[in-house]
Amino acid sequence: MSTGSAGHVARSTHRLPDRPTDRPPDQPTDRSSGRRTFRSVIGPYSGTREVTRGGGPLRKFLRTEDGVAIDAVYEPGVDSSSSSPSDSPSASGSAYGSVSGSGLVFVIAHGFTGEADRPHVRRVARAFARYGGVVTFSFRGHGASGGRSTVGDREVLDLAAVVQWARGLGYERVATVGFSMGGSVVLRHAAAGREAGVDAVVSVSAPARWFYRGTAPMRRLHWLVTRPSGRLVGRYGLRTRIHHRRWDPVPLSPVEAVPRIAPTPLLIVHGDRDGYFPLDHPRMLAAAAGEHGELWVEAGMGHAENAAPEPLLGRIGDWVVARAG
Repeated sequence: MSTGSAGHVARSTHRLPDRPTDRPPDQPTDRSSGRRTFRSVIGPYSGTREVTRGGGPLRKFLRTEDGVAIDAVYEPGVDSSSSSPSDSPSASGSAYGSVSGSGLVFVIAHGFTGEADRPHVRRVARAFARYGGVVTFSFRGHGASGGRSTVGDREVLDLAAVVQWARGLGYERVATVGFSMGGSVVLRHAAAGREAGVDAVVSVSAPARWFYRGTAPMRRLHWLVTRPSGRLVGRYGLRTRIHHRRWDPVPLSPVEAVPRIAPTPLLIVHGDRDGYFPLDHPRMLAAAAGEHGELWVEAGMGHAENAAPEPLLGRIGDWVVARAG
């Protein structure tokens, strides 16, 4: 368990951009669909590097390798538009040393039924904005993104598209931070090694193995995913569109992926009051990581981004700054 001091969390001064109008063709926007209309227009991908030099936020649909549209939001770090890294609060705000506001970007992968606009995702984004730029996004089947959720399988392609976009914005270092389902996705994505294009990986409240039904919340989740009535509840009650097909083949499990991440720095974070996955999950992941991974067991913490306290988010930001080079 880490005993490092927590950092203060600063609120972003940037307004979250409206959802873009370059919507995917499978994403309705009329009032009868129950979804909000899109208003702002985001420039083409080829122009994003120049636009971000002005320090403004961006919102854009990205395309995955399998053609799914992913709603992604970029926000610069606190005062990261300064021409000199020493002028940014991030340059002196880390307990581990200085960081350029234009050199590091966090890509945040939310948990199942989350999305980029959820309050807890925005809170995480504000916390990491102290340390660099932040990119949030909605996985397939969530929020304004297209497609249907595969609950951690094809979502690796979503993360890959977002990481590539973050690199294209001009950042030299990319850190992925995932929660619950997103935590398993960042592990599997980083297992690709150098091809993943990440410099540090943080997995919070992630499972170690698939098909776990040992807790009541996970039994409910399996009903939600595997039963037609459950998927209806997911779509209309939780605003999450879930694919009806089962995994075939079964993807690499998180615990199988972890040994392949080295030498990329890896941090595993888990609460000792997690109601979904007990502590044998993070301990399995840490054992698989060996010397290249770190495990923080957080006293009193529950599950995923909803339960992550701001002091913990500050410590994670400090860890990334120190490890991402």
